[in-house]
Amino acid sequence: MGVIRDLFLSLMLSLAPMANALSDQGDAANFTLKSANGENIRLSELRGEVVLINFWASWCGPCRQEMPELAALQQRYRHLGFTVLGINVEQDRASAERVLRDLGVNFPILFDDENTVSELYDVDAMPVTVLVDRGGDIRYTHKGYKPGYEALYEQQVRQLVKE
Repeated sequence: MGVIRDLFLSLMLSLAPMANALSDQGDAANFTLKSANGENIRLSELRGEVVLINFWASWCGPCRQEMPELAALQQRYRHLGFTVLGINVEQDRASAERVLRDLGVNFPILFDDENTVSELYDVDAMPVTVLVDRGGDIRYTHKGYKPGYEALYEQQVRQLVKE
């Protein structure tokens, strides 16, 4: 079973360009956004953790498909200093809140209803997933989602939490 998993991960890593994974170096832009439970979350307060930032919208089918996979990653690696932040980019929160009730995610959902953070991160597709290392640097950016991309995310998260 382990050999098959390793082969699968190797295949996914070789397909990374197809997954639109970009290796980015540089500081992740800091932001503060209000979460679904009403508290403000600031990215800089998560320095020292590996952070996966996922930009999504309720009308985006791949976004809804990906969210349970991100919740599973959060569950699996949070004890190693890993956090997922979901950033909804819609002006109408009601649609996002309906989707959230249906999916029951276990990570903070933030609202970027003025798209200021989306612009900071040059979000031009849905979903966009950004992995930030413990030092606050962007290490990977993924545009779009297809089933199986989560294996690549997991490989990258495992690498970053070891650093």
